[in-house]
Amino acid sequence: MTEETEIVTFGCRLNAYESEVMRGLAREAGLTDAVIFNTCAVTAEAERQARQAIRRARRERPNARILVTGCAAQTAPHKFASMREVDAVLGNVEKLDPASYRADAPRLAVNDIMSVRETAGHLVEGFEGRARAFVQVQQGCDHRCTFCIIPYGRGPSRSVPMGEIANQVRRLVETGYREVVLTGVDITSYGADLPGRPTLGQMVRRLLAAVPELPRLRLSSIDSVEVDEDLVRVIASDERLMPHLHLSLQAGDDMILKRMKRRHLRADAIAICRRLRELRPDIVFGADLIAGFPTETEEMFQRSLDLVEECELTWLHVFPYSAREGTPAARMPQVPGQVRRERAARLRAAGDRRAEVFRGAQIGRRVTVLVERDGAGHSEQFAPVRIADEVPDGALVPAQIAGADGTTLIGRMAA
Repeated sequence: MTEETEIVTFGCRLNAYESEVMRGLAREAGLTDAVIFNTCAVTAEAERQARQAIRRARRERPNARILVTGCAAQTAPHKFASMREVDAVLGNVEKLDPASYRADAPRLAVNDIMSVRETAGHLVEGFEGRARAFVQVQQGCDHRCTFCIIPYGRGPSRSVPMGEIANQVRRLVETGYREVVLTGVDITSYGADLPGRPTLGQMVRRLLAAVPELPRLRLSSIDSVEVDEDLVRVIASDERLMPHLHLSLQAGDDMILKRMKRRHLRADAIAICRRLRELRPDIVFGADLIAGFPTETEEMFQRSLDLVEECELTWLHVFPYSAREGTPAARMPQVPGQVRRERAARLRAAGDRRAEVFRGAQIGRRVTVLVERDGAGHSEQFAPVRIADEVPDGALVPAQIAGADGTTLIGRMAA
């Protein structure tokens, strides 16, 4: 019996979306008995984990065809091509090309990502085993943060036209999806390359109007300094846009932010959180934070630690700084690895405390839960919730929060 093609996804929500596109393309090309690795290049650790997983897959499936793609494959194709376990390496454009999965496709197909100017609106009919679907609205990044290799993996910023987004969301709702997440590399730069230069906020407002049957819309990570007035208004006025924003903050010290070549300062982050909380009191914020960026002193780090409380950040993604070859930050004076890891642990602990405060405040409240699997799902604020009653997967149900079990809220069906 021929084994199915397996896709192993590392990294961001955009990769998760693209993995589903690739699943369909591989199936159409008749690719079987294969493992496709969709890699991430955010940190050196992400690359190491990918290489480790590739070697393990070859041991477990000696006859399978192994293909490697994603950002790490785009930025370092020859590293993966030199691995004896790997049969083919595909770039981030090539992985979305049906021809890449045919038997006669070249072993190494990675072109210049910086020359790409279009983003195809790939339609995903369904996400296997999920109640929520991702829709790619933007691709690439025109910014050059000193720590980041991703623009070289994803290419320049380019946007999907509004009509294509609305059509895809409508189709997903028709097939039963109750929540859609708009995703991309830098979604707050949406529209700058389109006629009329629509903003993310304008697109979101039009999308909600065009697809009134969509119950829940969520945004993936956004750049706080690029939040436009239309987005502010729709956050304040439309309950279908979930009260949960994940902010790309990275640090809380102004000098470190400047050395990162970020476009916001500490005060900007605090101001946008305060303003949105006043307009939408139930909103919660997540954030990406880097610990131990080059030149970071203990005092500078303390300002990042303080930012967790000042912005009331509930869900943190914390990364010890990882030097990426070819980036300006890799040439700056480095913080010792042990210090980076210790600071990352302190940031995570601060985030855990904020999350615990949030969970405590939810007890006794009524929320709406998107049930994803076996009674477990997420509330509007993306809090994990387990429903004590029997509920079908994919349902959107009202629940009364009765308590918490570790990091998961426990709810019962509400009338």
